[in-house]
Amino acid sequence: MARRRPPTSSDEALVRSLYEQHGAAILAYVTRVTGDRTLAEDVLQETLIRAWRHAETLSEQTGSIRGWMFTVARNVMTDRARARAIRPVEVAETASTGPVERDHADRVVDSMVAIQALEHLSEEHRRVLVEIYFQGRSVAETAETLGIPAGTVKSRSHNALKNLRELLVGRSTALKGAA
Repeated sequence: MARRRPPTSSDEALVRSLYEQHGAAILAYVTRVTGDRTLAEDVLQETLIRAWRHAETLSEQTGSIRGWMFTVARNVMTDRARARAIRPVEVAETASTGPVERDHADRVVDSMVAIQALEHLSEEHRRVLVEIYFQGRSVAETAETLGIPAGTVKSRSHNALKNLRELLVGRSTALKGAA
């Protein structure tokens, strides 16, 4: 790539002149194509920057400078559309969609803590909780699946949840003490 000479004050005067002569037309064109005035202003700015970078060529150009600028503006819009197409869709946070979840790390940590806490329960307590909360079974269905009375399912689930609560509160207290 050939080295460009640094822009001079005459280059700046050329760009200022280009803006005065063609800026409104390019802005109107890009706004009409995109439907977005802010985007159109950005495209116009990028077009003028490219004109500034190629001021020497524009000064010597025999063709239509306006045509060159419209071509550059179209290319800038195309580049931006392609860049948006390869990026993931951005989700705006609105009242109807609720907050956008930016990081799911807390949910992962909570799941890991719950799984570790379940491992500290007795096999009977763990099986009852798994059937009720992970398999979505009722007390009667759990009793039938495990082959135990419904009253035993209720007492085991009550005691299992109580033990889990004590385990988790104990961990929380230990973590606060360590901090």
